[in-house]
Amino acid sequence: MTSLTDRYVAATLRSVPAQRRDEIAAELRGSIEDMIEGRSAAGEDAGAAERSVLTELGNPAQLAARYSDRRLQLIGPTYYLVWERLMKVLLSSVPPIVGVVFGLVKAADGDPGGAVGAGIGVAIEVAVQVAFWVTLAFAVMERTNTALNLPEWTVDQLPRDHPNRQITLPDSAAAIGWLVLVIAYLPLQHFWSFIPARDGGNVPLLDPALWSFWLPFLLAVLVANLGIEIAKYRAGRWTWPLIAANAVVNIAFAVPVCWLLLTDRLLSPEFVARFEWLGQPDNLDTVANVSVVVTIVIVLWSITDSVLRCRRNPA
Repeated sequence: MTSLTDRYVAATLRSVPAQRRDEIAAELRGSIEDMIEGRSAAGEDAGAAERSVLTELGNPAQLAARYSDRRLQLIGPTYYLVWERLMKVLLSSVPPIVGVVFGLVKAADGDPGGAVGAGIGVAIEVAVQVAFWVTLAFAVMERTNTALNLPEWTVDQLPRDHPNRQITLPDSAAAIGWLVLVIAYLPLQHFWSFIPARDGGNVPLLDPALWSFWLPFLLAVLVANLGIEIAKYRAGRWTWPLIAANAVVNIAFAVPVCWLLLTDRLLSPEFVARFEWLGQPDNLDTVANVSVVVTIVIVLWSITDSVLRCRRNPA
């Protein structure tokens, strides 16, 4: 467990330019130590003096903004940090969910060709609406001095992570949650794929023949990916062994998926026949080629990002 001062400095440095972190860390630690020594010389307990000094310095995000000459005044300084945190949560979750749901509904209605574009369009529209109305609400509250009765910042809110932690709990939880959903959907889609058949039954998305080998293999790869996410969170950062394991797992998933797509073996015949547009050979080839390119880009980005993070912040 790091000290309160270590945690406070680490929380402050997260929001300052990387090239100034060493300078700011030395300056901030020196100021904190001087203030603690002054209080201790006056007879105050060292632990209590540390808490008092850090409380007096205030929220590290606000201190970081002062070090970076960054004004927290898009809507005014009072509620800026609350607005920023809420916007990050809403914009990272609401538009993608609405876009995906709308796209699935569009595809189920018999227009798979326009489903992707329609989903993206709706997601962008929702993002604009969320950003506008949330910002307007906070601007009105700022100018009418509406009290939110938010709790004051205390040192107990400092992150308990190691100062060099790259992998946060929310990031890991989101990645694990997504993997769990994909793992659950692979067997579920044979019974409930969200794609109704013309006779009212269910149309499986993936070819049931793949259960002879490929789907169990892909499920095993996804479970291995779960293990990597857990190990990554416990390590708190990317390491070269984790990078190698991540690359192997990503390639082990991408290569069979790309091969099955290019040989028209991934999608079930019922799914292809369900949509007239998709049943045309040229269109099916286009979907397969685009899907392969997207898969390769995602895998390359995942591997490249892990390498860059490790090199940027080595152990």
